[in-house]
This record gives sequence, C-alpha cells and structure tokens, in this order.
Amino acid sequence: MVLPAPLWADPLRIATFNTELSRDGPGLLLRDIVRGADPQIDAVVQTIAQVSPDILVIQGFDFDLGGAALSAFADLLADDGAAYPTRFALPPNAGLQTTLDMDGDGKTGGPRDAQGYGRFFGDGAMAILSRYPIVPDQVQDYSTLLWRDLPGAALPQTDAGPFPSVAAQQEQRLSSHGHWVVPIKTPTVGAVTLMTSHATPPVFDGAEDRNGLRNQDEILFWDHYMGGAFAVPPSEKFILLGDLNNDPDKGEGLKPAIYRLLDHPQLQDPLEGRPTALFGRLGEMRVDYLLPSSDWRVIASGVVRNPTASRHSLIWVDLDG
Repeated sequence: MVLPAPLWADPLRIATFNTELSRDGPGLLLRDIVRGADPQIDAVVQTIAQVSPDILVIQGFDFDLGGAALSAFADLLADDGAAYPTRFALPPNAGLQTTLDMDGDGKTGGPRDAQGYGRFFGDGAMAILSRYPIVPDQVQDYSTLLWRDLPGAALPQTDAGPFPSVAAQQEQRLSSHGHWVVPIKTPTVGAVTLMTSHATPPVFDGAEDRNGLRNQDEILFWDHYMGGAFAVPPSEKFILLGDLNNDPDKGEGLKPAIYRLLDHPQLQDPLEGRPTALFGRLGEMRVDYLLPSSDWRVIASGVVRNPTASRHSLIWVDLDG
C-alpha cells in the first residue's frame, strides 16, 4: 500500500519509529543488513518506504562509532525509493558502562550497570534520517545531564537512603538513551527543530521504582526545556517526538508526566488516543509520540503497523507552516 499524496502543496512529513532492530552484540546489525536476507529488516524498510517521510527519527537501532550500520540501512531505503542523504546519530547512554552497581543487585558490569540499559555500547540507540540537512552548530545534546541536576528530580529512595547508593546517584545520567534538540533546514518551511528522546520502560525494577521515576523525569525534561531551564527553547516550528514508553491510561508508568506534555499549551496532539504498539498480554498501548508545536497546521497523520517489522508502529504527521 502506498499512502496517498497530501492534498496541500509541499507539506513536511515527519515520522518516528521504534524499529526494534537491535541485535545481540556489536556489529551484528550491520552484518544482517549487508547479508540482505533478514525478514525483519526487509519489513522495517518496506514500512518506512511506504510512508516515505521527509524526516524520520528511529529508535531501537544499534549505534556504531563509524555510522556503518546506519549508512548501510539508509542505502537499503534508497534502493526502495526513500533516499536520506542526511544520517545523524550521537553516542548514546545505552550500554555506556560505569564501574558501579547502578541497579542495586550487588553486582557490577551488567547491562543495567551502564548509564542506560545495554548489553553493549550503543544497544538499541536512536538515529535521524532526513532528506534535508541538519544545522550542526545548533544541535543540543543533553545526554550527559545528570539525573540529580534535573529541576525537581525524583531520585529513588529506600529506607536505607538513596538507591542504589549515593555514589551511583552522583554519576547517574538522566537519559537512558539521549535527549537531542536537532534543527533541520527545510526548503518548504525553513528551519524546524526536532526534540527527541527514548525513555526507559517504567518496569524491571523493585519497590524503589527506579525505572518508573526515571521514565517520569526523562519525560519531564521536555517540560523543563520548553520552560527555558537549560537554554532558550525554540518558539516556533518544533516537534517533540520519540518513544516515551508511557501510556496515559495503561501500564505502570507514572501518568502526570505524560499528561503534562499532552496538555502542554505549546504542543498539539494529532494522534490523540491512537495506540502505537502491541505488547503481548498488555495489548495495545500508546507509548510513541509525535507532538508538533501549536503553530503548525496539521494536514494529516497516521499510524502504520507491520508486526513483522516491530511491536511498535511507525507514526507520521504532515505539517504545513
């Protein structure tokens, strides 16, 4: 199926998609892309080419320092008619090991002892593919922000004190993957700004609710950012998007944080109430978001599901300035 062309002249199509393409070790995603015989990779490529967004933010895609996997993946997309000359990724917190016990299990060196969960550095990271150039000297990367330095940070506590330890909280970054602010220069509406992150799932922890609190604060970062806590935020033509891992009505995530964004006066929600993922016994959930600033005119939006590709759907919106 090919999506119909928008009725408005030259809108900007933005999309986000948790591809779940992460593999079991470094270099394996590149191997599978190059081999060209992986049904999941084929399904992800077909799903993206079907929508053919101008700008795409992806999650669940393994990072490598040379960008080889992302370039090879973009070449596959180009072969399928969706060319993205701009390929962008920053080093993530996923799999960035510390020397401390970060999850309180009494051990070090495990996937949850990294700054963000990861079996290896770059496990299931973020990337951007774009038909238009990024403005590199205006990119803001908040991935190194310490969790404790977020205004009003809700750090986990137990009766014994800070969890898992004072030392861990002094080193723990907020972002499980990253928080990026990325301006892109488009020919139709000028500069647009992507504000993107991939929050930790609010599960896989204990009574201290470490992941639930972190998920909440990863989401609330954007409320603080729009309020000017870290830099002068964009005042127009921005889009907050990514996998926030928090359904407003279901699951274990703390709900006030996601409602803070959904009710934010500077944002609009063109996919209100639409589920974006299917998780086993939990069923359909809304965890992926694409929230344009309120000055955009939304022309169309949609959710494209391909179970062979990912449990997550690709979500997209057509915008006109």
